[in-house]
Amino acid sequence: MSDAGQRVTIFDTTLRDGEQSPGASMNLGQKLQVARALRDLGVDVIEAGFAAASPGDLEAIQAVGRQVEGPIVASLSRCNKGDIEASWKALADAPRRRCHVFLATSPIHRDFKLKLAKDEIIKRSVDGVKLAREKFDDVEFSAEDSARTELEFLAEVVERVIEAGVGTVNIPDTVGYALPSTYAETIRYLRKHVRGIEKAVISVHCHNDLGMAVANSLAGVLEGARQVECTINGIGERAGNASLEEIVMAFKTRHDVLGVTTGVQTERLFPTSRLVSQVTGLHVQRNKAIVGQNAFAHEAGIHQHGMLTNRETYEIMRPEEVGFARSQLVLGKHSGRHALKDRLLALGYQLDEAQIDKVFADFKVLADKKKDIYDADIEALVVHGQILGKGSVAWELEALSTTSGTGTLPCASVALRSAAGERIQEAAAGDGPVDAVYRAIEKVTGISLKLRDYQIASVSRGEDAQGEVSIEVEHPTGVYRGRALSTDIIEGSARAFLDVVNRIALKMPPPTESEARAEMGTP
Repeated sequence: MSDAGQRVTIFDTTLRDGEQSPGASMNLGQKLQVARALRDLGVDVIEAGFAAASPGDLEAIQAVGRQVEGPIVASLSRCNKGDIEASWKALADAPRRRCHVFLATSPIHRDFKLKLAKDEIIKRSVDGVKLAREKFDDVEFSAEDSARTELEFLAEVVERVIEAGVGTVNIPDTVGYALPSTYAETIRYLRKHVRGIEKAVISVHCHNDLGMAVANSLAGVLEGARQVECTINGIGERAGNASLEEIVMAFKTRHDVLGVTTGVQTERLFPTSRLVSQVTGLHVQRNKAIVGQNAFAHEAGIHQHGMLTNRETYEIMRPEEVGFARSQLVLGKHSGRHALKDRLLALGYQLDEAQIDKVFADFKVLADKKKDIYDADIEALVVHGQILGKGSVAWELEALSTTSGTGTLPCASVALRSAAGERIQEAAAGDGPVDAVYRAIEKVTGISLKLRDYQIASVSRGEDAQGEVSIEVEHPTGVYRGRALSTDIIEGSARAFLDVVNRIALKMPPPTESEARAEMGTP
């Protein structure tokens, strides 16, 4: 096989399928920040959204297409004129663009969702591709729920859309039903029975409902697929998608078996993972492969002995390859801007001068609060700072005071400043100081929320370590997640709550967006 045949296209759908995780919606600024990180990571295609789903999605796709140069920018569309025109409106100014059309093909979708016969499925698929080809040179077609589609019928659909001019055919395991052996058989069957299959790139898009998204994707690649659709941290609907970092490092670590390469800069995997985790509010579990905090930790004595003798005894890849920094250089209040800039570069963050100035200002404030500042503290300053593109805020925290103790009713006084510049102060009592703070904020903003989850984690080490507060709340418009960072956990709790309040108050993204997507169905 030629060298070109060994290259796998990495199609990242974090901004589309990944954002469909409940509560993981991003605003425009955050989407642009993630898109730039994906560009720097070296992905080939960024699926920026579903243009017809909402005005917010269309605006985000348009912004990514105009401002993020390098990768192909894709928009998802159903096989109808309205969706395709929305995708064109979003991507008309993008130098590299793709229309990704889809239609379900499995019996259960044909009979119960679409209520269409096989011949009508084929007609709509072909018509959708032809409509897209009128405007786009680069068109991809997804046969939604391919893994539960009869092989003979799936082959017929794929053959007809290739004849219609599609350049990429995606074979999604939409509900995570496949096993590696059955998914491999699907790709093998298509390569054997579809006339003209060599004219199109075969793509795989696997969900993780049975925990096999990565395994199924690799099985597809072994059978000749040359595009993998995945997300950072494996986020996505239900149990999520194939994890980009796991896919890429499997290719790199087991090149002896898989024999393929990508254009991904692997040393940026960990910083990108952290960024996506922060903007979506979705934690990366400590034992997550490749980017989890424990991925390169060794506690058992026999493991530690082996590592001291030869690191390859218990490490099949080096932490530096994925962006973990071995050095734990400690910075303090007397450290200068140059030292911080060097550390940021070592951690994989390529910031402009204005962004470095912002991080440095926050660094100096933190240095007055704690003696030693570790890599984790610096990363937290970056991902929690304004460079995340949080955009406008409806409310800002100006002052906070709490009282609590044994035999004392916990109370809180909160002062917030509105976007119009008005300063409003309220007080409230609660079951504890955090509950009191939340009730006071609700009184000021008029937004009532039901707290579903509340977690505090230490960002670094020591008694003066920063605390990262993560919350999940329920509102009539949906489920939202918020995070904040502070050496004071009460202040951090208030800022995390206010983060959610601002998302709801500004209606970014629109509350009906995920509902619209769910009704439309996606690969």
